[in-house]
Parts: sequence; C-alpha cells; structure tokens
Amino acid sequence: MPGPSNNNSINIELKSDLEAQKANLLSQQEPDDSDDGLSIGGSTRSSLSGHELKPVILPDSAVKSNSQKSSQTSFLIWTAVNTLATIGIVFTNKRIFDDPNFKNMQTSFAAFHFVCTSLTLFVISRPSFGFFVPKRCGIVEILPLAFAMCFNVILPNLSLAYSSITFYQIARILLTPFVALINLVFYRVSIPTYAALSLIPVCTGVGVVSYYDTRAATPEQAGKVTTVAGVIFAFSGVVASSLYTVWIGTYHKKLNMSSMQLLFNQAPASTFLLLFFIPFADAIPVFGDVPISRWAMILMSGLFASLINLSQFFIIAGAGAVSSTVVGHAKTCSIVILGWMASGRSVSDKSLLGIVLAIGGIIMYSVSVIKARRMA
Repeated sequence: MPGPSNNNSINIELKSDLEAQKANLLSQQEPDDSDDGLSIGGSTRSSLSGHELKPVILPDSAVKSNSQKSSQTSFLIWTAVNTLATIGIVFTNKRIFDDPNFKNMQTSFAAFHFVCTSLTLFVISRPSFGFFVPKRCGIVEILPLAFAMCFNVILPNLSLAYSSITFYQIARILLTPFVALINLVFYRVSIPTYAALSLIPVCTGVGVVSYYDTRAATPEQAGKVTTVAGVIFAFSGVVASSLYTVWIGTYHKKLNMSSMQLLFNQAPASTFLLLFFIPFADAIPVFGDVPISRWAMILMSGLFASLINLSQFFIIAGAGAVSSTVVGHAKTCSIVILGWMASGRSVSDKSLLGIVLAIGGIIMYSVSVIKARRMA
C-alpha cells in the first residue's frame, strides 16, 4: 500500500483514512515466510484488504545465474555426448574396416555417412527444432568444397583401415602444423614464436610413432600394427584435411554462412559426387555373407556420426577458445590411451615416447596460442 502523498492539495481526511487502513492491515497481517500464494508474472489479491499485491520479480542477477547454470549443464552434457560419440565412431569404424568385406568400401561408407549427416541437418533445421536457419547456395559454388570434403573423409578412413588406432589418432595431430604452414605460405598469417617452437616436438613425436608403430614388438602383434600403406594414407589425409580446414574458413566469408549452413550444402553434394566413383572404387561384398552384427555396427556408426554433428552445434554455441581446446585434447588423449590398451602394447614400448612428445607439444601449442590471443 503506498504511503501518504506530499501533494498539499490532497484532502486531509483522505490522508487520515489511508493511514488508518494501513495500520489496520499491519495489525491483522500474520508473518509468513512462504511464497505459496504468489505467482511470478501473475497477481494475488490479499484477503485482508482486497488490494492487489505486486508480483514477485526475481533480481536480474538471479535470472542470469540460473541461465548460466542451465547453459553450463547443457554444454557439459553435449560435450560428453560428443566425446563418447567420437570415441565410439573411431573404434566402431575400425572393427568394420577390419572385416575384409568392408576394407575396400571406403567410398560407399563415406557416402553413407554423408547421407546420415544430410538427414540430421535437415531434421534439426526444421522450424519445430530451429537449431539453425538453412541457407542454400549454387551447386557450382559448393562443388570444390564438397570434393575436398570427400578426400577429407575417405583418406583418414583408409588410414584407419590400414593402421592402428593409436597411430591414426596421433597422425591427425599433424593437422595443426600443416594448417599453420598453409596459412603462413599462402595467407601470410603467422603464429606466436613459442607456438611455432612447440610444433617441433609434435612433428618429432609423430615421426617416432610412425617408425615404431610399423614394427611388431611381439609375435602376437603381427598383423595388428600400422602398415606402410596406412602411413601413406595418414599423411595424405592430413594434407587433404588441412586444405579442407583452410577452405572452410574461406567459404565462411565467401558465402556468408555458418558451419551448419555450409555442411547442410556440402553433405548432399558430396554424396552425389561419390555415387559416380562407387562402381569403380569399391569392391561390393556379397550381402548374404555379412553377419547381422556387422550391419548393426554400420548403423551404430551412422548414429555416432549424427550425434557428433548434433552435439557440435551446442559445443560451438557454448564453448570458448579454452573450452573447445580442452575438449579436443580430451578426445585425442582418450582415443590414444584406449587404442594403446586395445593394441596390447606395454609401457616400455618405444613408440610411447613419441605419443608423449606429440600430445605434450600440441598442448603447449594450444596454451601459447590462447595466451597470445589474450594479450592481443
């Protein structure tokens, strides 16, 4: 109830009446700490006076705090989903490629993943979900990037088919120095000195792992180590992925599209391109000879691919530079450690030194780049 007005034109009797009502309210009202009778955004009338009480309004700081907690929880959940799906797709694909029926079906397998990606992006772009607004571009404009995307997927898959999981993942770390080199040579974009120096142990570590992982330490490991073809495919895949990464940045600016909008155009175009190469590049197996468990793994791989694309949307929206870097390193370390355990190698294996050098170097690189950005 508002207090008496200071306006001298107000009638003295009305003022006294208002004061009397106020005193009456205070004498009859019982203390109550609960807010059961209040509704945020609505109104509640007092049974004592018949006057309307003001709605409860939470402070801005409380609303922001709740919003931040909800956002952080969502980010952590989707980060866990992304990490588990990434680990799952690597180990699932490795099992699929170890099957002779699918070892030489990389083009078909990539096309299958592109179809899963296209369907996922189509669904989440619908107004009922509204994760992003689809934006179309000409097929001629997107074809070069779609072609690069095909190599970006097929060559690493071939590397996984002919390599150990540990080497496959460690070799992917070379993406960072290759992208830095391309940016320096073609775009005159340099990186901090300490960051550049930290890439030396990265390259050294990958070299050590490449050498020792192609050698069987024990008779039991024969046939489970990386082949020369695996090394060639790995390095070729790194070059293709580095060029693709740089082109993505160029196409973002050229077409004024987000990552999701670009992928929404790339995936169908890449699928269309691969259809022409499947009859010549793949050895189609006799489907009756393929066990049901293998088909289940293929479906799981498609599901993991969809979850990775879906979770990436939330990670991009909620992660800063530090968070996204930590997530990337966590996935790398998890895959390398699990791959090492699955290979049956011991801690005395000489390739372990290369793993430590490569991962330690890439972490040093990330720290140097983040510090340089904060100081800029």
